[in-house]
Amino acid sequence: MKRMDVRTDRDYAKTRLATVAERFTAPEGSPPVEWVILGGLTSYPDAVAAMEERAKAIAAGTASEAVLLLEHPPLYTAGTSAQEADLVDAGGLPVFATGRGGEYTYHGPGQRVAYVMLDLTRRRQDVRAFVAALEAWIIATLGEFQITGERREDRVGVWVRRPERARRVDDAVAEDKIAAIGIRVRRWVTFHGISLNVDPNLDHFAGIVPCGIRGHGVTSLADLGIPVTLPEVDMLLRQNFERVFGPTLDGPQPLTIKQTP
Repeated sequence: MKRMDVRTDRDYAKTRLATVAERFTAPEGSPPVEWVILGGLTSYPDAVAAMEERAKAIAAGTASEAVLLLEHPPLYTAGTSAQEADLVDAGGLPVFATGRGGEYTYHGPGQRVAYVMLDLTRRRQDVRAFVAALEAWIIATLGEFQITGERREDRVGVWVRRPERARRVDDAVAEDKIAAIGIRVRRWVTFHGISLNVDPNLDHFAGIVPCGIRGHGVTSLADLGIPVTLPEVDMLLRQNFERVFGPTLDGPQPLTIKQTP
């Protein structure tokens, strides 16, 4: 697959990572964050149940922080700000109401979802800065593939410029979203998280107005000409997560989650 000529600059990503207002590392001596990768496809209700259970335990001080990486079967989720008009055509795919912030988004095979469960009382009690740290994490990971991801003050998520495409109606360079962010915070413990498009079926995004944002498209690493596997993405996500949030260790798979092949 031919790599497209997009803006590429690994140093940009590293600089962005270094200029996050404050790293979200826990105090020295804190337990590492458990890093759990599930194979197969995980149902959305099972994933939410596992997140709810772990977030409650973290807040109670009976469980370690964790990141859960998985894939979902094709589905849509509606955040707390979702507008009915933005569900264009579900096309038979299930739609789940969810407690995370944001609007409609799509999940499916080929998309790496990372649910991030951290205790901000031990890090930094600033939700906006936490979202910026998530963006910096994704941007640094994209930089490993020579893709320049960018954040926008008025649009949560990570964006890629597409200068090879027709300019927008306001004559600005076309942009596509490559990663979405939707979180919830309860008792200063975060859950839900990010989704990075590796090689999903981009046609499924046509069933919604992604994140309620019109006038922009959606892309993926594969769409940008980057043939990469999920294990390769996971390795780089972990490396860059540790640069922002601190050490990780392999965690046990949640017993409450059932996976399908």
